[in-house]
Amino acid sequence: MAGSRRRQWRAAVTCVLAGALVALLGACGVVTTKEDRRAAEELADKHFPGQIKAIGARTLFPGTGGSEVTFAVADDRDAVVRLRINADKGTCDGKECAGALTEAVARGRADAAAFRTLRDAFDACGYEVIALGPTGTPPYVVAELTNATVQRVLADIGGCVQRWVTASGAGSPLAKAKASYVNVVSPAVAGKRDRGKDSWPTMMRLTRSDLLASLTKHAYHSASYDIADGRVDMAGSARVVRPFKESQAFGKTVQDAVREELRATYPNVVMSTYQWVWRLEPGRIDRQTGYLLFCPEPGERGRCVNSDDAVLVTTDERGNPVGKIRVVHDVRDGRGALRLPPY
Repeated sequence: MAGSRRRQWRAAVTCVLAGALVALLGACGVVTTKEDRRAAEELADKHFPGQIKAIGARTLFPGTGGSEVTFAVADDRDAVVRLRINADKGTCDGKECAGALTEAVARGRADAAAFRTLRDAFDACGYEVIALGPTGTPPYVVAELTNATVQRVLADIGGCVQRWVTASGAGSPLAKAKASYVNVVSPAVAGKRDRGKDSWPTMMRLTRSDLLASLTKHAYHSASYDIADGRVDMAGSARVVRPFKESQAFGKTVQDAVREELRATYPNVVMSTYQWVWRLEPGRIDRQTGYLLFCPEPGERGRCVNSDDAVLVTTDERGNPVGKIRVVHDVRDGRGALRLPPY
């Protein structure tokens, strides 16, 4: 194995001396997962014979080197095992490989069991989990939010979260958490998502970056539920999460409008580019409220940095203010941290 790597390295050096960077990354074959995958399979055959099967690998270059090898688990179609291995160094995620694989298998099984608790809780109240964040949370579910349905849907999903918390157990990290989040995508967006292959382990299929990208390239809602002593505030609250360009357009619209209104009191006002979290008004998806920071006078280079003044404003979906704005002063504590009043 080491001799093969040395031959590859000599070939890479030849390409560099020739000035052929493209050849280094391509034809010279330095970046490969074959040996890492082979080493991972040998490790699996030795320590988990017949229990896990390699189904994919990706290079970690140009990071720490090596590859991430993915395994399916024979007796758990939900579980996926991910092992970061560098065959050239004989290490796995910088550690001894047998122990690292044992930890990875245990982690994969535990994550799959936690997912089933989540899935069953949401299935019981009528919401299918169609995707998960990269770490297994937050879940993504499907619902059409309108002014007529938003309060009911948020309350329904809050009931799912309570089932999830209860089923996870009083000592679970979820039950001890202060809040939980659920992402809500529209049926139209969900219907066009990249579903992947049914043969893939569930935890692999639902956490894929291309699946998440297919959902988040459109605006969606993130619902938040406070948790205290294992009890969930099932009413919840929600905000709109927009793709980058839409978010920039929204921010510019509201900042420009608020700046013009503030100039009546502060002729030299400068708006901060920082945007606070916007939250849907109760019972509305076309009204949202949030804070903007501003400086009555421009600071260094004409910018607004570390503002101690803010504006609470409600807008429509495009960022046009609706109703009166409210100015709030002294929004930072003695250490400079923001302490914006709740709304």
